[in-house]
Amino acid sequence: MPFFSENSSIKKTLHFFQQPAVIVILSCVISILISIQLLIATKVDPKPGWPTRYNNYEIFSNSFIHLLEGKDLYTTFPEEHYDYYKYSPSFPVFMLPFAMLPDWLGLNLWNLLNVLVLIFAILKIPYFLPPIRASICYLILPETIISLQNSQCNALLAGLAIWTFILLEKNRLIAASILVVVSAYIKIFGVLLFIIFLFYKNYFKSFSAALISAIIIGILPLFFIDIPQIIFLYKSWFHLLSWDFNDSIGLSVQGWLQTWFQFTPASIFILLIGIISLLLPIFQFNKWSNISFKINYLAAILIWLVIFNHKAESPTFVIAFTGVLLWYYNSQKRNWETILFLSAFILVSLSPTDLFPQYLREHLVKPYVLKAVPCIAIYAVLIFELLRKNRTTPQVN
Repeated sequence: MPFFSENSSIKKTLHFFQQPAVIVILSCVISILISIQLLIATKVDPKPGWPTRYNNYEIFSNSFIHLLEGKDLYTTFPEEHYDYYKYSPSFPVFMLPFAMLPDWLGLNLWNLLNVLVLIFAILKIPYFLPPIRASICYLILPETIISLQNSQCNALLAGLAIWTFILLEKNRLIAASILVVVSAYIKIFGVLLFIIFLFYKNYFKSFSAALISAIIIGILPLFFIDIPQIIFLYKSWFHLLSWDFNDSIGLSVQGWLQTWFQFTPASIFILLIGIISLLLPIFQFNKWSNISFKINYLAAILIWLVIFNHKAESPTFVIAFTGVLLWYYNSQKRNWETILFLSAFILVSLSPTDLFPQYLREHLVKPYVLKAVPCIAIYAVLIFELLRKNRTTPQVN
C-alpha cells in the first residue's frame, strides 16, 4: 500500500491545511497574537527610547492627528514615537479610521488589514493551482510575521502589487490604476508597478484613471487643512526624502557593495543602474502577452522595490520574498533554482528567527548583508531570464 494512499491521514491533513478558509483563519490568529504580544510587551517590557513596541503603527495613526492639528508631519515627535514619518501627506487620511480607535483595537485591525490583503491576493492570483497558492501563503508567513511584529505596511504593499496584477489580468484597468496610485502614495517607489501596464492594451484608459485618481488622492488632505498647509507639507515631504536619500544603505545592493567590496557609489548611481536593469526587459515586445513573462516581471519589480531601496530593513523583505516565491513557482525548478530558493528562504526568512543560530546571525548574516544577497542574485537571474528566454507556454502549475 503506498505511503500516500488516497485515504491516508497525511494526505487528508495536507488537504485540510490547503483550504483557503484554514489559511485565512490561521493568518488571522497569528496576526491577533502578534498584536496582543506587542500590546503586552509595551506594558511589561518597554523598549528603551520607544514609547511603545508598535512604533510604526504609532507613526501611521498619529499622522492623521498631526494633520488635523496643522503640524509639520515630517518632524520628530519623541513623546509619541521614534523616527520620522516618511510617507505622503495623503497617507494620514487613509489612517483616519485607525486614529479614531484605541490602540488595542486599531493595532489589531491594522495588522489584520496587512495580512489579509496579502493572503487573499495570493489565494486569488491566477494561473497557479490551489496547492501552489497554499504553499506560497505558508512560505510567506515568516516574513509576514516579521513585518507584523514591526507593525509595518509592507505586507499591505506586497498584497496591493499582486491585486494590481490580478485586476489587470481581468482587464479592470481603472481599479488596477487606483491601486498603484494608492501604493505610490504609501511608498513612492510603488509607482514602478505602472510598468506592467505596458503589457495590457488601452493605455489611455489606464493613464487617465491613474492621473485622475492621483489628483484626487493627492488633494484629500484639503478636507482637513487649507491650501497653504498642503503645499507646505508636500515641500516638507520632498525635503525629507532628499536628505533621507543619502542617509543610509540598508539591506540593499548598496549595502552589499559596501560590505563585500568597500565600494560606495552614490545612491543616485545605484538607483539609475537599477531602473535601467528593470526597464531593459520591456523591449521584449513579442513576450508581452506571455503569462510566464508577466509573472516574472512582477516578481522582478517586487524584489527591486527592496534591494534598490537604500532604507531597506528586515521587515521590508516580505515584499521581496513574495517576488522570490512567484519566481520559484514560475520556474522550471531545476536543481540550481531550488538551491537558490532554499538559500533565500534560510537567509531571508529564517535568519532573523530563533530557528537560526544567533552567533551566525550576529557575526555573519548581519555584517555581510546576507539577507539581501539571495534576493540580489535572484533578481539578476530574473532579468537574465526575462531578456533571454522566449517561453511560449506558462511554467506556472
